[in-house]
Amino acid sequence: MAAMDFSFSSMFLLLVFLLPISSFAEIRLTEIRNDNRPIIPFDVFGFSHGGRLELNVSRLELSDPNPDLDLSKAGFFLCTRESWLHVIQQLEEGEISCALQSDLVKPVYTFNSLKGSDRFDVLYSESDADQYTLVFANCLQQLKVSMDVRSAMYNLEGKNGGRDYLSAGKTILPRIYFVFSLIYFSLAVVWIHVLYKKRLTVYGIHFFMLAVVILKALNLLCEAEDKSYIKRTGSAHGWDVLFYIFSFLKGITLFTLIVLIGTGWSFLKPYLQDKEKKVLMIVIPLQVVANIAQVVIDETGPFEQDWVTWKQVFLLVDVICCCAVLFPIVWSIKNLREAARTDGKAAVNLMKLTLFRQYYIVVICYIYFTRVVVYALETITSYRYLWTSVVAGELATLAFYAFTGYKFKPEAHNPYFVVDDEEEEAAAEALKLEDEFEL
Repeated sequence: MAAMDFSFSSMFLLLVFLLPISSFAEIRLTEIRNDNRPIIPFDVFGFSHGGRLELNVSRLELSDPNPDLDLSKAGFFLCTRESWLHVIQQLEEGEISCALQSDLVKPVYTFNSLKGSDRFDVLYSESDADQYTLVFANCLQQLKVSMDVRSAMYNLEGKNGGRDYLSAGKTILPRIYFVFSLIYFSLAVVWIHVLYKKRLTVYGIHFFMLAVVILKALNLLCEAEDKSYIKRTGSAHGWDVLFYIFSFLKGITLFTLIVLIGTGWSFLKPYLQDKEKKVLMIVIPLQVVANIAQVVIDETGPFEQDWVTWKQVFLLVDVICCCAVLFPIVWSIKNLREAARTDGKAAVNLMKLTLFRQYYIVVICYIYFTRVVVYALETITSYRYLWTSVVAGELATLAFYAFTGYKFKPEAHNPYFVVDDEEEEAAAEALKLEDEFEL
C-alpha cells in the first residue's frame, strides 16, 4: 500500500513538472495540517547562478514523537524535472526507498536535524542554473505532519545583488506586458478615430469592440504592475486583484464579441435567436467558472491536494467555451449559403458568406494557437526562454484583434450592399459551381 501511495505521489509530482505553472514563485505562506502524503510539491522556480531559497518552517508537529523514527526520511529537497524522472526509476527498481536518499536531488533540510525544536530556518544557495521544484518528502507512512511553511525563491542580480523574485526566463515579463498594453491603448485610440470618422455607419457592436480592446489594455497594464511588484518585493501588493477583475471582464467580453459577430448581430440582423442567446447563457457562466479556477490555481499552488483538479477544470471549461463560440459562426455560414440560393441576392450573400468563412477559419486558428501551440511552447521551451510563449500568445491575440477590427470596421459605402449586375452573375455562377463540387 505504501509503495502504491508513493508511486501515485511520484506521478503527481511528474505531472506538476510537466504542466505549465502559472505561479511565479513569489513569497508563499503555506499551512500543512495532519498530512501524510509521501510527496508534497511546492513552487517551481528557475535559478540563475546566484539563486537563493529562504525556507522558514514554524509550528511543526509530528503525529508520532517516537525517538526511534528515522527522521532523515522526512524533509525538503530541490529537484529538476530531468532528475525526477531518474528518481522515479530508482524508486521503481528498488535502488532507494526514499527520494531523499537519491544523489540526484539536493537536500535542503531533513527532520533529523530538529533536535526537539518545532521550527527551523534555512538559507540555501544554488549556483547550478536550472529550473527546480521545492518538494517535501515524507517516507514514513505512519507519520502525519503539521507545519506552517514560508518559502521564498529568488535570484541575485546586478552588482548590488538585488533580489529578483521572478523566475529566470520570466524576469522580463513586466516589460513585455507593459509594451503590449501600450499597443492596445494605441489601438483603442485608432479605433475611436475610426468610429468618429465613420460615425454615421457605426453599429452598437463597434462600441463593444472598443470596450474589448480597452479591457485587454487594462488587463495587460495590471498584469505588468502585478509582475513588476512581485519581481521587486515578492508580493503583488493588491495588483493581482485588479488583474483578476480585468482578466474576468476581458474573457467574458471577448467570447461574447465572438458570439455576437458569429451570429451576425448588428451586421446582418438586429436581434439574436433563442439558440444564439443560449450560447451566450452557456459561455458567460463557463467563463466565470474558468476565472475562478484560474484564481485558485494562481493563488494556491501544486502543494494543494485539489490543485491538479482545478487545473483540469480550467482547461476543460476553456475548451468548452472555445467550442461553443464556433457554433454561431457555423449557423451564420449555413444561413447565408441558403439565402444566397433563394433570395435572388447571390453576390451580396456570397460576399458575406466568404467573410464569415474567413472569420471561422481565423477563430479556429486563434483558439488552436493560443490553447495548443502556446501550451506546448510552455512545456517544451527551456526555462530560460519561457517568456517566448507569452510573446507568441500575445502576438496571436493582437493579430486576431486586428483582423476582427479590419474586417468588421464601419463602412460608409458598404461593399456588401453595392453590387452591380456583372458581380451578381459571377456570384450566381460561383454558387452553381460550388453546388456541383459538393455533389
